[in-house]
Amino acid sequence: MQNNEPMRNISLKNNQKYPKILNKIDKLMTLNDKILIAIDGNSGAGKSTFANMFHKYYDCNIFHMDDFFLGPNLKTPKRLKEVGGNVDYVRFKEEILDNLTKDVEFKYQVYNCKIQALDSFTIVKPKKLNIIEGSYSMHPTLINYYDYKIFFSIDSKSQIKRILERNGEFMLKRFIDEWIPKENEYFSKFNTRGLADIIID
Repeated sequence: MQNNEPMRNISLKNNQKYPKILNKIDKLMTLNDKILIAIDGNSGAGKSTFANMFHKYYDCNIFHMDDFFLGPNLKTPKRLKEVGGNVDYVRFKEEILDNLTKDVEFKYQVYNCKIQALDSFTIVKPKKLNIIEGSYSMHPTLINYYDYKIFFSIDSKSQIKRILERNGEFMLKRFIDEWIPKENEYFSKFNTRGLADIIID
């Protein structure tokens, strides 16, 4: 780990549980050759912000579940009714998780929501620490790959405020009408919060 103490000072200002997470990662770094960490939780709860902090203090890869939204060709009525089915967990497992276990350089395509298609390629070099960030990262087909699981939670009032500030009023409506209900259904059915190793409220 680089700049260990500054990171802990920043963490203490944000959440008293952050140092516990960092200490756990430090321990895993001494024990494991490859570490995979999932950061799941509510939209607007701070998952991406927290994941991006790692780049300053660890040499790590970060993967975003938003890059694996379900493409139009897979949006069948059956799939759209599936809890947790609006993310392409099959492609994520095959292109990311399976390749991470091989410890080789690989590439994957990012799903672009604006054009509703796979877009640019991202090249991934093997690194010891790998962060998987985003809702559905702890999907039942993926959860057993992780060494440590973090869940970010936020109350509905604060969630709406953050999404409005971040995405604007038009996108907020889609979150309220579509994405938040789907996330909550996924959290409830699969006990995502209960399966996490630590919860950040």
